[in-house]
Amino acid sequence: MSRSEKPQKTAGTALLAALANAPEGLTRAEVQRRAGLSELRPAQALRALNGLIDSGLVRAQGETKARRYVATRTAGAAAPVDAAADGSLPVSVDGEAIRRQVTRPITHRPPASYVRGFLDSYHPNETYYLPAATRRHLMDLGQTTPTPRPGGTYARQIFQRLLIDLSWNSSRLEGNTYSLLDTERLLIEDEAASGKDHVEKQMILNHKAAIEWMVEVAGVEPLRIRSSLLRNLHALVMENQVGDRADEGRVRTRPVLIGGSTFIPLAIPQQIEECLTQVALVADAITDPFEQSFFLLVHLPYLQPFIDGNKPTARLAANLPIIRDNLRPLTFADVPERAFVEAVLGVYELRRVELLRDVFTWSYERSCARYTAVQQSLGEPDPFRLAHRVLIKETVAALVRAGHGAEDIDDAIAPFTARLPARDRPRFHAVIEAELRGLNEGNFGRLGLRPSEYETWAGHRHAVTAKPGHR
Repeated sequence: MSRSEKPQKTAGTALLAALANAPEGLTRAEVQRRAGLSELRPAQALRALNGLIDSGLVRAQGETKARRYVATRTAGAAAPVDAAADGSLPVSVDGEAIRRQVTRPITHRPPASYVRGFLDSYHPNETYYLPAATRRHLMDLGQTTPTPRPGGTYARQIFQRLLIDLSWNSSRLEGNTYSLLDTERLLIEDEAASGKDHVEKQMILNHKAAIEWMVEVAGVEPLRIRSSLLRNLHALVMENQVGDRADEGRVRTRPVLIGGSTFIPLAIPQQIEECLTQVALVADAITDPFEQSFFLLVHLPYLQPFIDGNKPTARLAANLPIIRDNLRPLTFADVPERAFVEAVLGVYELRRVELLRDVFTWSYERSCARYTAVQQSLGEPDPFRLAHRVLIKETVAALVRAGHGAEDIDDAIAPFTARLPARDRPRFHAVIEAELRGLNEGNFGRLGLRPSEYETWAGHRHAVTAKPGHR
């Protein structure tokens, strides 16, 4: 970073910290004063604020002197920094502090045992892990309809996409090496990838069965979070994967160790069962669907109620309130495995949720970008597509002519996304992926492609995906 860049980044961090504690928004002068930057020239402050707007962290309301600036993410929390040290995803200052602690050599991290008080101290609808501004932000992103509908309606509408995305991402976070295309072929065509372990196939098929069951039970009125519900979910996720079939859905009866961690889970079966019941009852009493989702994502892995498969069970359980309330699903799209592991270690070893909260929020934003991109297929006009229709058409046509498919556009799309504000780029990327997946011989004409161009592209894509071991 050059000397000329450093003051502006420092100013941006301070301004964002001030806005995070002002959900009603602040004027330029107010935010500058609260940030302790009164000596900064107005033009410098405006440049820093515009940089935050371009990054999607702040939005502006109003014009000229009446303009107010509002943080779009976690209010009341520490100011976000640009990214985690490994460049994976944006985290808060508190999240980065946790990451530094849990990535120290294991010999430098003190042992940590399960603390029942962490669960006991949570009081539904009084205690919140997600600040109010974050809950509002996620609700704005997740809404699919202004009118109430039976639970699971939206999930059924986008079921095939949900099945593929959530199965693949959750399995990927467990180290599964199936690609997205491999997963789609397995789930839709029942075609296993060559050269892959049977354990990986079983894992993905188990996710499919669990998601199908979740969508079905979400339509039952009322959906209640109970210990039996969580045990059944585990039994589906871990079928034929835990050695002893009796351990599928059964609260564990023996101690477990967490590799790479100093955390020592609870070991007394009766207490584990009691805590699982409490986790379910507390979760059921939470009224906000995102707080309910995040609570389950925190406390199921922390308790380790099952002999194995606690994290994938938690990821699916986190979707129960979201599917029930017809919100866009949480698929953990693009979350690096390392980032998720570090966030969970923060809960295990420090009983701190800030890093996992950063991962949860960022992941939901990414998931929503993907599912907003398929909104047009549900018959609802998409303002984003309308605003960028010319660039979308130009981008897809250029990618087709260059022989790219949905799975290999990351580098090729960069010249096109560079023409957009940073906050619009993830959404645009998701739209282009959806367009390429849906391209067929009946719709290529709307892109201005000649029949020969489409046929060349289709033949090339078939040849690429037909290669043995293609991922």
